[in-house]
Order: sequence, then C-alpha cells, then structure tokens
Amino acid sequence: MTISLSEFIGQLISNPPLLITVILTLGVILVNGWTDAPNAIATCVSTRSMGPKKAIVMAAVFNFLGVFVMTLLNATVAETIYNMVDFGGDPKNSLIALCAALFAIVIWATAAWAFGIPTSESHALIAGVSGAAIALQGGFSGINGHEWIKVIYGLFLSTILGFVLGFFAVRFIGALFKRVDKRKSRPFFQYAQITGGAFMAFMHGAQDGQKFMGVFMLGIFLANGQSNVTNFQIPIWLMVLCSAVMALGTSIGGYRIIKTVGMGMVKMDTYQGFGADLAAAISLFMASVFGLPVSTTHTKTTAIMGVGASKRVSSVNWSVVQEMAAAWILTFPGCGVVGFLMAYIFMRIF
Repeated sequence: MTISLSEFIGQLISNPPLLITVILTLGVILVNGWTDAPNAIATCVSTRSMGPKKAIVMAAVFNFLGVFVMTLLNATVAETIYNMVDFGGDPKNSLIALCAALFAIVIWATAAWAFGIPTSESHALIAGVSGAAIALQGGFSGINGHEWIKVIYGLFLSTILGFVLGFFAVRFIGALFKRVDKRKSRPFFQYAQITGGAFMAFMHGAQDGQKFMGVFMLGIFLANGQSNVTNFQIPIWLMVLCSAVMALGTSIGGYRIIKTVGMGMVKMDTYQGFGADLAAAISLFMASVFGLPVSTTHTKTTAIMGVGASKRVSSVNWSVVQEMAAAWILTFPGCGVVGFLMAYIFMRIF
C-alpha cells in the first residue's frame, strides 16, 4: 500500500490530524539532520579536507541518494521500525500516542543539541515510539519482541564493529603508506576523506531516512483510520521530502556536533579521518543489508574511538566519550519514559 503526492496533499488540507502528524514528523526529521547528519561529515571538516558549507551541501546530496537508492533496493529498515511496535486498535488514540512520541523525541534531541552532545536520534525514535506504544496498549504487548531484538543486535553491531574496523582500518592504511612522505600523500587522503564523507552521508540517509519514513507512513495510515496496514511501499516524493528536511536541519545546527565528534574526541590526520569514515560506512552498510536499525552516531563515534586507540589509548579524549556514553545510556529509558508519559497525558486530554 502507498499514497501518491496528489492524494497526500488533498488529505493534508482536509484532515487536520494528518497535518499535525506531518508537522511533528518533519520536526523530528529536521532535528535528526540537526543532530545526527553532521556526524557523517565531521571528520572531513575537522581535518580541513572540506569547508563546512561545502560539506553540508555534499551531505544533503548523498543523504538523498542514500534514502532513494537503498530504499529502492532494500527497505527492510523502514519495515522493521514500522512493525516494531503495535499501534493497532482505535486509530484516534493510536494517532494521539504517535504524536506524543514524536513530540517527546523533539524535546529530547533538542536538549541534547543544546549541550553539544551527539545523542542517538535513532535510539530516541525507537525509545519514544516504544514508550508511546506501551501507554497505548496498557503494557508490553505494545512491543513486538521479534522486531525489537533487531535494535539490540544493531546496538552491539554499531558499537563493537565500528570500533574494531576503525582500529584495524587505520592500522592497515598506515602500514600501506608507511614509506610515503606524509606531505605527498596528504592531497590523496584529502580526496579520500571527501569520498569517505560522501559514503557516510549516503549510509546515513540509507539508515536514518528509512527509519523516519517508516514512522511517516504509520502516521499517514493512522490519520486515515487505518491501524492494521502491514505492507506498504514508500513513494519517491516522500524520499525527496525526507532528505530535503534532513539537509535543512544539518545546515541550521550541524557545526556544534561536528566540533564535538570531529574535533573533541581525537585529533586526526587526513588518513585517520578516512579510516574512521570507511569503518563507519562499512558497518552501516552491513546493518542496512540485514535490516538492522543502527545508530549512525554510535557507529561513527566508536569508529573514531577505534582510530584514536590504534595510536594509543591516551589519544582519545575520554571525558568527551564519557559524556556521550552517558547520553547514549540515558536515551532508551529517558526518551522511553517521556514518550510513555506524553502519550498517557495526551490520550486523556484529547
């Protein structure tokens, strides 16, 4: 099942609940671009391979390509998010609970951005929607354990694989260019960094774009009184809209996160930044192929940690890592509780 652009616009005008849902969903996508998408280009900006403005434009283009290409080839990440929770039953209450979850996610992510902490927008989405589903169904029957377990797999994949690949990628690159003068190899790695940043932006769109489009489609169906749709197809106009809003968010607030991720944790040369991008992008690609909804923030930052640790453990600024780890740990219970409370309150008010 899908919806054409003309049908969507017509429903948007005549269906106020759908309009509210769309505004909130686009708000969450905007905040994702604001807080998550800058991770993709953080290293190529911090190593001065690209200026921030050009890097943001590049991220916008490759975010769209990632959304478009990977969704056409393999939309399992979107399907996992869509089927992870149960918003069945009364469509009105289901829609109210979903809107409450989206509102909670915006609050959580904005607070994290204010402190310059690259919290995981993906995990905020998963936690907020799960909390709202529990409130809606009155218990854990609102959670589809078979699909939710993929989130746990993705968490371990993004953390462990990102670090390990980052560690060994930079060691391999260093050994390969051991006898090459750094001044001569720098131009090559500057272009390699730009390529790596583009690859990361592509995979960010492939992962996060699909997550939010899955929620977007859920909102459309609920606003039309359809609470039991199990199969759907993501339309191209939604891919364009999602990537455009994500790019706008990156252009508004991306530099603060770029500074924390690309400059705060580890001081990197261009070849090390390329190693981090390559490791993170490969991890994200593997997760997307298997339909695992992983965090691009976790994957990129753990890859950078692996790069730093490959030099020496003291190369990593562990105080910054501790701040990020605390935000990651708090996201699931914190945003889940906020989503639950918001849904509980909203369903009684409206």
